[in-house]
Amino acid sequence: MPASATKALRVAVLADSDTRWKWGALTATRILPDGPGEAEIHLDGYLLRGRATPTARQLREVGVSADSLREVTAVEFLRAINGARGEQSYDVLVLALVGGGVQALLHGLGRVWQDRAERPVVVTGYVGVVYEKLADGLLLRHGADLVLANSRQDADRFRAVYEGVGADATAVTEVALPFLGGAAYAGEPAGTAGTAADGRDGEDRQEGGGRAHTVVFAAQPSVPDNRADRTYLLDRLIRHARLHPEREVLLKLRSRPGEHTTHIEELPYQKLVQRADPPPNFRLVYGHMGEVLDRTDLLVTVSSTAALESLHRRIPTVVLSDLGVREALGNHHFVGSGCLASWDQLDAGHRPAPDPEWVARQGVAADGGYDTAFDAARERIAALLARPGGLPPLAPYYSLVTAPGYLPRILARHHLAPDGTPLPGAPAAERPPGPVRQVVRRAARGAYRHGVQRVAPVIRRMGEL
Repeated sequence: MPASATKALRVAVLADSDTRWKWGALTATRILPDGPGEAEIHLDGYLLRGRATPTARQLREVGVSADSLREVTAVEFLRAINGARGEQSYDVLVLALVGGGVQALLHGLGRVWQDRAERPVVVTGYVGVVYEKLADGLLLRHGADLVLANSRQDADRFRAVYEGVGADATAVTEVALPFLGGAAYAGEPAGTAGTAADGRDGEDRQEGGGRAHTVVFAAQPSVPDNRADRTYLLDRLIRHARLHPEREVLLKLRSRPGEHTTHIEELPYQKLVQRADPPPNFRLVYGHMGEVLDRTDLLVTVSSTAALESLHRRIPTVVLSDLGVREALGNHHFVGSGCLASWDQLDAGHRPAPDPEWVARQGVAADGGYDTAFDAARERIAALLARPGGLPPLAPYYSLVTAPGYLPRILARHHLAPDGTPLPGAPAAERPPGPVRQVVRRAARGAYRHGVQRVAPVIRRMGEL
């Protein structure tokens, strides 16, 4: 299904959270092959309805636009894709979903396209660092034409998993995180290097004007996952602000209370900070991570993908070891990076030096080469689009033969039968939801979020008594 000189390259991105929408939309713009002449790119966005469906504010903060954007169920998306024919047909579909969602859509799309000679190229992958559920997540993504690996290390691991179960590994394609970039770090503000721990001469250094030395802690919704550890991290960040009054200390938050991201946040820092007494140089900030990094002199996190964005820009970056180096925290991924350190070391003025070989294996092109990181994906997609006779049917590893006790449950979560057809009673897509239906949906989502953020934590605490 090669794009002609008169037909725009058309791509659809289906995402289930703000972070995955950002990954999916940016990935789409980077992996689409160069069209003939001045062929334009048309991008339609679909947001999978669920607990993490991004709000309008979150979408604005991501800063990625689309030619159209609407909220759908899995069944509605399948019907939309089935109806996109002729000049409206898509060249590429990007499934920016959790693994189970990808698997369900692969089987649903396989059913939709079973009688069609041509179909779009299907692409999926991961939004960031893969530090848990490697085999489970990968096998749920198997069956797409391209399974994107954000680094050389991930590409090697992905192929090993597929080959280890006897699945085709040719779909694994090495790229890089699509949201890396931005201006390289220019160094600390003049006169701020080597500041004493007590900060006594900080005011003298800022008298000439200019910005303050800025320390940013990149918070994560679910890491760590308990009040004691999150309170500890907040207390240490506030203590650092008090020790260094000449510095600007920022707590970078992903979402506002009531909003959901890729991971559930039961203990928002906004609530914890209400019980603290931070100094004037401590602030909560939201917004695009790239804009925050533009003024960052030290990025601190437990295991956020923001660390890779920071390393890409050569900003001093610390992955905290205070709570241990553990798989549950995800900071074990950074073993060998040279970035692990504690708050005690940071308070004393320590600045880590990242290991160049480790950084290179993570798809972080601090020394250049980022522009070519997506060439292999572009070439592969171009070859698939030009394939005579169209593409072969989708063939996920999981089937009713290989996983008869697992696959039906995955499909049923998205109102699909074991053969990929919609189950009776699945939401219809013939008409847009009316005002009453929209109100009911918002109320149901609000009740769900209240239950996750307020009721569920209380029940868990009661169970621990």
